[in-house]
Amino acid sequence: MDGPVIVGTDGSARALQAVDAAVEVACAFDLDLVIVEAYRPTTDLPKGLPAELADVVTPMSGIEHSLDDALTRAQEAGARATARSVPGDPADVLLAVAEELDAGLLVVGNKGVGSLKRFVVGSVPSKVIHHASCSTYIVHTR
Repeated sequence: MDGPVIVGTDGSARALQAVDAAVEVACAFDLDLVIVEAYRPTTDLPKGLPAELADVVTPMSGIEHSLDDALTRAQEAGARATARSVPGDPADVLLAVAEELDAGLLVVGNKGVGSLKRFVVGSVPSKVIHHASCSTYIVHTR
């Protein structure tokens, strides 16, 4: 396998399970790891956003904190890891970063978006497996 391992996170416990799995793969194959978190800039929020979707938006300080946590976790486990926060839709961001870095593997968790949010914003794992230009690893999260 060539190219870095790319993993998506949103700072949740389930996303950290995906990070842990990506760390294992990166270490086992001596590959670089890039941890990516997408965010929507507050200036891009639609007017009248339903309350059920309000937590889809993560403040920048929350992103930096969750990325720092994931990065520290990966580095302490022995991975050569870096982190990026990128504005945009999570699936689109992961696909773009994977394409940009010529990734060898793209890792995401299989859960994390509730039914209403999934209906409105779509399923990140589904979009990733259908559009990735590299191999994908969907981690079963609990």
